[in-house]
Amino acid sequence: MSSWQIFTLGFAAQLLFTGRFLFQWIASEKAKKVVTPSLFWKLSLLGSFLLFLYGVLRNDPAIIFGQVLIFGIYIRNLQLQGEWKKISRHFRFLILVLPIITIIFFSFSRNHTSEVLFFRNNISNWLLILGFIGQITFALRFVVQWLYSEKVKISILPLPFWILSITGSVLILIYAVFRKDPVLFIGHLAGIFIYIRNINLSRHNYASG
Repeated sequence: MSSWQIFTLGFAAQLLFTGRFLFQWIASEKAKKVVTPSLFWKLSLLGSFLLFLYGVLRNDPAIIFGQVLIFGIYIRNLQLQGEWKKISRHFRFLILVLPIITIIFFSFSRNHTSEVLFFRNNISNWLLILGFIGQITFALRFVVQWLYSEKVKISILPLPFWILSITGSVLILIYAVFRKDPVLFIGHLAGIFIYIRNINLSRHNYASG
């Protein structure tokens, strides 16, 4: 694939991610509290798969690792909302199988072996470490969210989720600047305002509760 096709794929993923938070933000403003529509998780699944492909095509292990880490959490939240089984059986099958098929396919590609991803990807060691820290922090927000949700048996986005979102975004923005990655830069820059607004809504709910 050409560079512009790869970047188009990445921007499509970021549009889905931005769309999920715009939808969540609008719903939260109407409810005057932080809410989590099922569409948030459905868009997350689609965006995560596309960004996973983007990371593979860009030979970027930090992006690949980040998406693999949280893919199952999106599905679990849909299960908690009772929405997973409402999705077409064929679509659920594709969502579960396509990432596995993709990993197998690229495992046999000379351009996407572990040696290429980690040692011949033109990313300096310190930048790769920064990318992993940013992706781990960004993914950790969903681990925290998942634990909160399992505790109360409903899908929620607690205050720590938004704090980790901002922290991870800042780290990935720095990574994106040095990596010269417009997809990561624009995508994470666009989300910071929504993260801040949700922190304000969360604090207001905790204070009034």
